[in-house]
Amino acid sequence: MMFRHLIAATIALAALGCQTVGGDYDKPARIVDNNDASRVALQETVNAVFGTHVTLADNALTDASVLTIERSPRPTMENPNPLGRNMEMPIQLRLVINGTDCILIDQRDRSRHILASTSCEAE
Repeated sequence: MMFRHLIAATIALAALGCQTVGGDYDKPARIVDNNDASRVALQETVNAVFGTHVTLADNALTDASVLTIERSPRPTMENPNPLGRNMEMPIQLRLVINGTDCILIDQRDRSRHILASTSCEAE
């Protein structure tokens, strides 16, 4: 009896492994209709990802599918207004299109965030 279950599970897994990737898969994308609504959606999504306000250019993700966020140097008691660059690894967000959805992927943990009011096209 257990042998039959094992064979059935093996056949099911083999059938799943033979499926081809359909038309709905992630493709690198860029924003094509850069308007106020899409900029607000991007700004709100990036702020939510980081849990703080992040300054973005108005043309962010319109020329490329990768958005690189560099951290600012942290203020200290001795240096409340630090200058220079933070040498920590920058954080990257990647824009993809999947079907008709524009999805922002946080490269740190692969979390996915759908951008509302945004039109994008594959690169």
